[in-house]
Amino acid sequence: MSNPSAAHVEPAARVLRLKRGEERRLAAGHVWVFSNEIDTGSTPLTAFAPGAVAQVRTQRDTFVGYACVNPHALICARILSREEARPVDGALIERRLRAALALRERLTGAPYYRWVFGESDQLPGLVLDRYGAVVVGQIATAGMEALREEVAAAVRAVLAPAVLYWKNDSAARELEHLPRFTAAAFGAVPANIEVTEGGLSFTAPLAEGQKTGWFYDQSANRARLARYVAAGARVLDVCSYVGAWAVTALRHGAARAQCVDTSQAALEFAQLNAARNGTALQVLRADAFEALKSLTEQGERFDLVILDPPAFIKRKKDTPKGQAAYRKLNQLALGLLADEGLLVSCSCSYHLAPEELVSAIQSAARHSGRFVQILEAGGQSPDHPVHPAIPETRYLKAFFCRVTREVG
Repeated sequence: MSNPSAAHVEPAARVLRLKRGEERRLAAGHVWVFSNEIDTGSTPLTAFAPGAVAQVRTQRDTFVGYACVNPHALICARILSREEARPVDGALIERRLRAALALRERLTGAPYYRWVFGESDQLPGLVLDRYGAVVVGQIATAGMEALREEVAAAVRAVLAPAVLYWKNDSAARELEHLPRFTAAAFGAVPANIEVTEGGLSFTAPLAEGQKTGWFYDQSANRARLARYVAAGARVLDVCSYVGAWAVTALRHGAARAQCVDTSQAALEFAQLNAARNGTALQVLRADAFEALKSLTEQGERFDLVILDPPAFIKRKKDTPKGQAAYRKLNQLALGLLADEGLLVSCSCSYHLAPEELVSAIQSAARHSGRFVQILEAGGQSPDHPVHPAIPETRYLKAFFCRVTREVG
């Protein structure tokens, strides 16, 4: 584990100097500093311990900001403060947590939301999700790992939840040479978390669940779904996790829903969530592609198909392969849709631009002999705000598409 004291800033924090001209992107608002932007001749990265705080300065000695450094990572520093008089400490974290909380409380009347979304809330590397009295945190950077105790103290001071649980099991930690672990900062960690969304009640696994247990980024898109659910609709929820899309559709008039996922545990939670909301659904444990092929062979038809797969493109070099996977998945879904059906096609791959997902949908339609009209485009929910200078904070795409055939 990193030593939390590594992030304590002394008045004379060590300088990390940029090469000439490398401050332009940072001056525009981005907070990432790459290792090839550092003047390592005058300020070698090897002089910094992971998580140490440095003053980032230009060749002219202009102060750019205080940043947490990781000499072992491609993104070798992330700026947390641009005010020279306000170094990185527990007080800064507490102020930012209060600001983030105030925004979420304006956005929603219930205590279920993403409280902190990393760079977009000026806390790079930190995610906090709130489930009532339970807060689940994820840390993805050495800098925030070094500040973990300060974050826990600030969470207690700002919100005083019953539980703060660190679910630091993401593969992203490996990029920062950080170990994966889960642990309670304080409180007794429950097996499951409870969520209220759109007037519905859900349960999801915590320790064994995906991400922090729930996907708050899709809540606004699930709210959009209601207007498109036809009475008596047949629904297929692909990569369903615990059934949030399917249950939402059922409660807004759908007659039948089937969830497809590779996790038997997730499907059991989907059935539980349907029952909690006075309805029922079918489940199919299978790979998404194989399930869609099998349902096609069985002659199944649906009025609404939701595709919410995990990211097919995690690195830029995977883009061509990922684009082909999105096209194939959408083509299989189109083959199952009845005329006048609705396709909800999502992607959480940052490296797939919105227009590229549209292109995949259109290519799938052309190969399927279908005519598609995009009725609405959605993105991540407002509790996942986008930093205008950091395009990486905009990642989720959701297209609501009417599917029919060309009128002759």
